[in-house]
Amino acid sequence: MATLSFYGAAGTVTGSCSMVQAANARFLVDCGMFQGNKTIRALNDQPFPFDPGADFLILTHAHIDHSGLLPKLVKHGFSGPIYCTPPTADLLSFMLLDSAKIQRSNTERYNRRRQRKGEEPLEPIYSEEDARATLELLRTKDYDSWFEPKPGIHVRFWNAGHILGSASAELKIEDDNGGNTMRMLFSGDIGPEEKVFHPEPEAERGFDYVICESTYGDRERDDYTLEVRREMLRKELVRGLSAGGNVVIPAFAVERSQELLHDIGVLLANGELPETTVFLDSPLAKAVTEVFIKHAGTLDDVELDEAALFRDPRFRLVQDVEESKAINRITGGAIIISASGMADAGRIQHHIKNNIWRPNATILFAGYQAPGTLGYFITSGEPVVRIHGKEFMVKAEIRQLGNYSAHADQSELLDWVEERGPVVGRLFLNHGDDDAREEMARLLATRGFDPEHIVLPQMDESFELVAGDAKSKGRLPQRVPQAELLTDWNNDYAAFLVTLTRRLQDAKNDEERREIIAGLSKAL
Repeated sequence: MATLSFYGAAGTVTGSCSMVQAANARFLVDCGMFQGNKTIRALNDQPFPFDPGADFLILTHAHIDHSGLLPKLVKHGFSGPIYCTPPTADLLSFMLLDSAKIQRSNTERYNRRRQRKGEEPLEPIYSEEDARATLELLRTKDYDSWFEPKPGIHVRFWNAGHILGSASAELKIEDDNGGNTMRMLFSGDIGPEEKVFHPEPEAERGFDYVICESTYGDRERDDYTLEVRREMLRKELVRGLSAGGNVVIPAFAVERSQELLHDIGVLLANGELPETTVFLDSPLAKAVTEVFIKHAGTLDDVELDEAALFRDPRFRLVQDVEESKAINRITGGAIIISASGMADAGRIQHHIKNNIWRPNATILFAGYQAPGTLGYFITSGEPVVRIHGKEFMVKAEIRQLGNYSAHADQSELLDWVEERGPVVGRLFLNHGDDDAREEMARLLATRGFDPEHIVLPQMDESFELVAGDAKSKGRLPQRVPQAELLTDWNNDYAAFLVTLTRRLQDAKNDEERREIIAGLSKAL
């Protein structure tokens, strides 16, 4: 008998963390940071809902929503090996230290506010020392190579095609008597069929249990080739630069920034863009780009030779704060790529503040925008947005490119699951909003999957895996109400303040403004 528990990314697309108890072992698959609205992010500060002292951990890839709480896990007692691919380990050597610096910086800012209120200071979730201790636990394994973390448990990684080093994890687990073997597959995040750098995702067929992501379970992208995608980017950049302003692109530091740089580099090399300077304003993205250069020999579909990859003289890989601030003095003619991809933190917010009110500027989004993030509100057409506590009118052109996502879309996910069949036990759909999971489950049923065998686990829910069946053992007390996984009261509050500001601005005179305020005061 085995137990499978979901401690994140169940009903949401963040905080991936699953636990398996079997063969006299207890191990984790991923331990990611929660991102999104404030209520979700507050989970990062709470104690783990399980004993951190697991035997080992399998890490599917380096994205922070899968790896970001590893140093916290180590801080609170985990000391086992962390198995991942070599490129994932190289990425983590920068990403975890960068995350620790962000925790420290954010905590220092919060503590200044708390000090003014007479409140006790807080400690960061984890420190750079914790991050370094985590890096010491990494054990690298190549694709398609079996290893045995504990007696009776065998694991091998398959290319997931998502980001550099991303993997699906296949497990063979013997029962306690060394007899029957249970086969499981954790998809990790699955990449699309058309993607620069990586081949299509792959894995074995025939499992007892499959745990599959469902991020785009309810969405299809238009069919495209890499050439078509690059042409769409060219049109957006030419249009934006021709307007006379800057083109600001929120982009994740890992993979998305490198894909954009690669495609822009090809366009520049072919003379298909106006002369421009391209700023990559993210210390982490700069470091990650060096990892890509290191592994350039393993990348697919690269149209620039290895020596030229990411080395165009028109690229400026920005690192220090003063150079970043200097970009804000440029009012037109530049392409500015900066993290984060959902514009909910980091230097990108400063670049958006400096450009979003300019009619000749363009904010170009190149990926999924989770509900509750700044990027979500901007792309939803809000006329005013709040950044760092201040309102900004949205006058810039807001554009989106849908074909840079690192996730498989609906039909690609359905195909991937079908190709893993037969699944004789249960198929668990995680890492997706409920709407996406429900639609994916409905469509899988039309492809012959038994609806009774498709499970949509809830946050902190556990299942007994017995003889090809899965029986829920119930949930822990809710850490977050299901309704707050997408948006929370903080989002409602920000939207209310924006609406109030607009209503006061639109009032005919001061008397009418006072009447509005009096009405609100009475209601309160």
